[in-house]
Amino acid sequence: MTFYTEPTYYMKTALSDLQGAWQNLRDAVVEAHPFAESGRLLFHIDEGMSWENVRDLDSMRKTLVLIRNITAQSQVPDQVSEWVEMVWETLEKVFAAVAKGGVI
Repeated sequence: MTFYTEPTYYMKTALSDLQGAWQNLRDAVVEAHPFAESGRLLFHIDEGMSWENVRDLDSMRKTLVLIRNITAQSQVPDQVSEWVEMVWETLEKVFAAVAKGGVI
């Protein structure tokens, strides 16, 4: 009988970068809390990071568009706005990796 061994390395992928960007966005909102719309943003960020959205990247994009709209129409700390754009750029990289048919 063979036993599965845990890998000693992990390949960094566009999806792992995306996960990190979402987490950094969430951390930025939590650090800056409370501010107008912070609770609403946290709700949508958690939705964007949910398993359902990870399995359906088009849905994740829609959630991120909503988050971008909220931050564009509200007074949010600069760091939050910067991380929203970083998540957007990283999500676009994921879609580019998928389009190339490469490992994401």
